[in-house]
Amino acid sequence: MRKVGRSDILPIAEYEKSRPSIREKMLKIKQMRRVHVGPHLTFLFENFDTVKYQVQEMMRAEQIADERQIAHELATYNELVGEQGELGCTLLIEIDDPVRRAELLSRWLELPKCIFLKTSDGQMIPPTVDDRQVGEQRISSVHYLRFRVGDKVPAAVCCTHPDIHCETVLSTEQTIELSKDIVAR
Repeated sequence: MRKVGRSDILPIAEYEKSRPSIREKMLKIKQMRRVHVGPHLTFLFENFDTVKYQVQEMMRAEQIADERQIAHELATYNELVGEQGELGCTLLIEIDDPVRRAELLSRWLELPKCIFLKTSDGQMIPPTVDDRQVGEQRISSVHYLRFRVGDKVPAAVCCTHPDIHCETVLSTEQTIELSKDIVAR
């Protein structure tokens, strides 16, 4: 899939002017790419548009204008975009209560090994997990995952962890959208 380049990024002042319409468009794009699994897991399947938006928002929030810092943001967020035959996503573990969140993130050390993308033929594909987000005592509440699906059609997102054991079937629209990512260059 196409990575976001420096020429794709607007200067902060120009982005600020266009932000309301860009934000409205991005909410629609992200809605199609967001999958809730159980009460605490949200998967956002990333693509060129979502990564570009994230870089623009980081530049805006942090007032980043230095070219080295912009290059760092691009490198960091482009890691979220899958290569051909891959789906990249951000997994958000959403638990509002900080005490409960700390408890569960410590208890769910094995969670990244219990996540799968189920294909239309029933194959369960585990993700490649960014080890920087798994500690010895607890896991992060944000994970960057890649599912190497090849040419398989995504059908559902599953979690087999005993505390969260559930599956969310993708809508037809989500399946079509994610299938485009698999073949994109």
